[in-house]
Amino acid sequence: MALWVVSIGMCAQPVPAQGIAAGEHAATPPANAKRAAARPDVKRFRARVDTILADNGALKAYWGVLVADRDTGETLFELNSAKLFTPASNAKIFTSALALSTLGPDFHFRTTLETAGQLGSDGRLSGDLIFVGRGDPELSNRKFPYAGKVEREGPTEKALAEMVDAAIAKGLKEVEGDVVADDRYFPYDPYPAGWSVGDLYFTFGAPIGAIAFNDNSISIEVSPGEREGDPATVRVDPAAASDTFSHEIATSFANGKPDFAVVRQPGRKFILLRGSIPIGHAPIKLDLAMLDPAETTALTLKQILEARGVPVKGTVRVSHASPPQLSPDGQAVLGPAPPETLPNTLVLAEHISPSLVEIIRVMNKVSQNLHAELLLRAVAREKKGFGVTDAGIWAEQDFLKSIGITDGDVVLSDGSGLSRDDLVTPRAVVQVLRYVSQQPWGLDYISTFPIAGIDGTLENRMKGTTASGLISAKTGSLEHVHAMSGYATTLRGERLVFSIFGNNGGEHGRDATAAIDAIGAAMVETLGKPAPAKKKK
Repeated sequence: MALWVVSIGMCAQPVPAQGIAAGEHAATPPANAKRAAARPDVKRFRARVDTILADNGALKAYWGVLVADRDTGETLFELNSAKLFTPASNAKIFTSALALSTLGPDFHFRTTLETAGQLGSDGRLSGDLIFVGRGDPELSNRKFPYAGKVEREGPTEKALAEMVDAAIAKGLKEVEGDVVADDRYFPYDPYPAGWSVGDLYFTFGAPIGAIAFNDNSISIEVSPGEREGDPATVRVDPAAASDTFSHEIATSFANGKPDFAVVRQPGRKFILLRGSIPIGHAPIKLDLAMLDPAETTALTLKQILEARGVPVKGTVRVSHASPPQLSPDGQAVLGPAPPETLPNTLVLAEHISPSLVEIIRVMNKVSQNLHAELLLRAVAREKKGFGVTDAGIWAEQDFLKSIGITDGDVVLSDGSGLSRDDLVTPRAVVQVLRYVSQQPWGLDYISTFPIAGIDGTLENRMKGTTASGLISAKTGSLEHVHAMSGYATTLRGERLVFSIFGNNGGEHGRDATAAIDAIGAAMVETLGKPAPAKKKK
């Protein structure tokens, strides 16, 4: 049974004043596309796409389409397939394929609680207690395996508390030194190139480092005071992050509306949360980025230790690695990477992450940016010796070249797609999706994508349509950019793989999303060769 490939996108370049007319193509189709165009199912698909793109909601956007046979690579239909498009979170397709190809689906991250000091028979640790992070994205209370939605189990600090309990079980009763958060496994470089300053306080713009606690995000619960003008009550989870941002929130008159704003300000406390909440209003929850994950982790560990009766005589410290020195041509890293394990240390506890494929499942289902950035740096550490974004991009370029992707078809500067510098061609996306589907772990990878009308970022899209349950795809969105790429099964039983990008659309993203979903339904309903007619006896 054939498997078709569809790639559709809107290009990140100036939009022609007249838009794209229905059926207009920017390049001459290859010979095999001309042959495929004669197929009745392709003709029907072309007509549907032309109608969709001629709608006022889609007409201002710049679109590209590529349809190919997965097994043979035969082009069935194309529109601007060699043009560069902003992928948004569809960049995660490249990152996750790279990570699985490099590290393997059964790869696990290891985090340790260790010391270079001596643990006496009386339980007294004469030295520092060191929390060594190695890029684990799942130092959280997230429940595994993922079963259609993200579920939480236990307190936010669950993973850290389990490590403290393991250390206590080994005899730890007192820490004479400091609690140290060591994130030197990845050099300190929290934000990739191309990220907007306006994104940095949202959870999707959380900083990246070898220690990633609770997705490097905090939850803030705001409750009103008793009288108008009273300061609101602000509770933060994890509590250790309470002093990492400023807030000026007052109680307003009853029957009013809550009003909040985030102010970005210079200095250590980058976030100032301002606003008001009416008297008697129910508590309001806000989620923001954790600005110093390593320090917050160390503070949380100290709080857990002391709550369990293990006094800490010292303070908390953070150990960062300086950014690596690049060679003059910018294509190599000079100097040794931090060791996998600190020399002459006693490991008191360790945390082993879920398997890589399970981490990618969460990343793709809910489009978790931090996970993607950590995977890119983990590959960089493995292949280039240093866990920095640039080294991860070099490793990615090597990987893409090895599977035959043309130079210049993929221009990425991060792993998640949050960067506005990212560009890819529909042709490159199709090649990666074809490559992935042919790997031993291909079916597991495909299962990590959201399912239309069922779960993840597609849970509420294409519900009640023929595409519901038949499309598994990675979504993505930035302002004026919308994306969807993945796999589908048609009503005729044909397997499909597709990619849809959106740029330069109108003011309302719902127009681009509706067009993308309509193209998805057209794929499911029209593509696929009919069964051969039975010969008459």
